[in-house]
Amino acid sequence: MASSSAILAVLVTAAALLSPAMSLPVFTGDASPDFHAASCPQLDGIVWSSVEAALRQEVAVAAGMLRLYFHDCFPQGCDASILLNNTAARETALGPNLTIQPRAMQLIESIRARAHAVCGPVVSCADITLLATRDIIVISGGPWFNVPQGNLDSLAPAAQAKVFDLPAPNTASVATLVESFGTRGLGDVADLVALSGAHTIGRSQCGSFEDRSQRADDTFSRKLAANCSKHPERLQNLDVITPDLFDNAYYKALGFNQGVFTSDMALVKNKTTAPIVKRFAESKEAFFGQFARSMEKLARVPKPAGNVGEIRRFSCFRTNAQGTDAAVDAAVEEEGFAASA
Repeated sequence: MASSSAILAVLVTAAALLSPAMSLPVFTGDASPDFHAASCPQLDGIVWSSVEAALRQEVAVAAGMLRLYFHDCFPQGCDASILLNNTAARETALGPNLTIQPRAMQLIESIRARAHAVCGPVVSCADITLLATRDIIVISGGPWFNVPQGNLDSLAPAAQAKVFDLPAPNTASVATLVESFGTRGLGDVADLVALSGAHTIGRSQCGSFEDRSQRADDTFSRKLAANCSKHPERLQNLDVITPDLFDNAYYKALGFNQGVFTSDMALVKNKTTAPIVKRFAESKEAFFGQFARSMEKLARVPKPAGNVGEIRRFSCFRTNAQGTDAAVDAAVEEEGFAASA
């Protein structure tokens, strides 16, 4: 039996094709936060209510949305390429973050189905990803920030060369991270430190911080090693103080050498980034202000070919050319329910 989202997609698309008077926005790439105000005034309410419901059901969806935001926008600009049903490409991009994504991806798709049912196919999956991530941060306790709208969805997964440009999220040195961020318009070192603060929510598998735990060079790393030795499948909180609240406790934990990843600890050992870590640990307002600015910059990473693509009408997990075959989405749906069990 076809899923309700697939049926909605077919009905909405048919209505759009049969209604030439329907007003569609012109996707010029102007990055206006109010881009959908006329074409879908209900969008903000749809996104907020969907995010609220998802977060009540599973708190881990917040970390999943943050990781998707970064891994979609960083390689080649925000274009929802990370959502396309290409398992190999997604595994390459997300690496150790892969297991927390399915429910977040399902959230984006459910918002698309609701928005298209109400407004018609006028909102892209890329725009929904940005809005939903912003809202889930706010609901989790974090800052509000503008996100550009009017982004089109890509016609293919991100090029492998672009995916491999992503810095190793857990083990990269500060110098490597600064250089990598600089290539995407995030050249202020404070961007790196603030965006690392996304680790204030979320959990990770033992294998993703093995280099840190096996080094056993401080009390916390030895504790990580002992815990993972006893329970290899356990999930480790990335913020050991307030793991489900978006705040500045991550930076406070770094001051006590309680960073889970090698890249986290590198921030407090580097003479350039250490003072910024200290400032964010002392002032939530300072962290929130910089995080909001850095997230806005990340949402505007340049797209090599400009704002080209489509609005995915049938599913965020496949292009329009792939048609209405809902079976294409089966793998993501099954992973999502398993992950949330």
